[in-house]
Amino acid sequence: MDDERPDVLTIGRLAHRTGVPVRTLRFWSDEGAVPPVARSAGGYRLYDAESVARVELVRTLRELGLGLDDVCRVLSGRTTVAEVADAHVAALDAQIRSLKVSRAVLSTVAKRGSTVEETALMNRLARLSAAERKQIIDEFKEEVFGGLDDPRLRDRMRTFSIELPDDPTPEQVDAWIELAELVRDPGFRARLRTWMELNTPVPGQGRPRGASIWWARQIVQTVAEVRKGGVAPEGPAAAEVLSQLFGAADRAAVLRSLEAGIEAGAEHYRRLVARVRGQVSSPDATEELEWLARALRASGRT
Repeated sequence: MDDERPDVLTIGRLAHRTGVPVRTLRFWSDEGAVPPVARSAGGYRLYDAESVARVELVRTLRELGLGLDDVCRVLSGRTTVAEVADAHVAALDAQIRSLKVSRAVLSTVAKRGSTVEETALMNRLARLSAAERKQIIDEFKEEVFGGLDDPRLRDRMRTFSIELPDDPTPEQVDAWIELAELVRDPGFRARLRTWMELNTPVPGQGRPRGASIWWARQIVQTVAEVRKGGVAPEGPAAAEVLSQLFGAADRAAVLRSLEAGIEAGAEHYRRLVARVRGQVSSPDATEELEWLARALRASGRT
């Protein structure tokens, strides 16, 4: 009988030789991936040594995630392994990006203890297209910064962008979700607009003194060192620090700008933007700014 010849393999012997279950081999055979080379007198499928190599190739391609249709196209010569691999890499990249987004959303849901409605919103925000994300940021920029009479600020805002990379980390997606919620909040926009107006020069005058707090990190560093030394914001040592920082400037104006920035959450916003961009952000300066505000209030009472 043909199935007793040593150069011919029954499906059972092929399974034993390759370690692939008979049921799987039968399915692959039915789909045309590993067709039998002949049939026995009793109608049983027969295979040969080349079938063993074919099974190994099919198994390898299947383990790499290729569907049987692609496997059959490769085996029939209609495409190459390289071409299929290239397409499969692109598909895997898209799947990985989607999984990263899912992981980030679920991580955020777990941290916040979100409701079903909040989860749905976060998922929509995380999966927005690049164009949709840009529209959210552009609308935010127009409402907060539009019409401010400051050429330097206009130039900066014209090129200002907040974009997720094509392959964001879960941390970047998490930051984007929070930032998107924040910049769509009308209350936040109004508070940030008020702060920006206090920091915008009046035509013909210099830049408001308080604006420098948010752009000159040396002020924050000075306050950090003072706080580390145990200086209380209401004491005489704090008054000396204020004199060094602001001289004879209008401290009431400085305080108004500072309080507006704290109320708006400008520091939190700054750090969220850096996280979305994947940048290393300077440390959170909220405590230093609050110390400075207390010191300015105390100096106004003396």
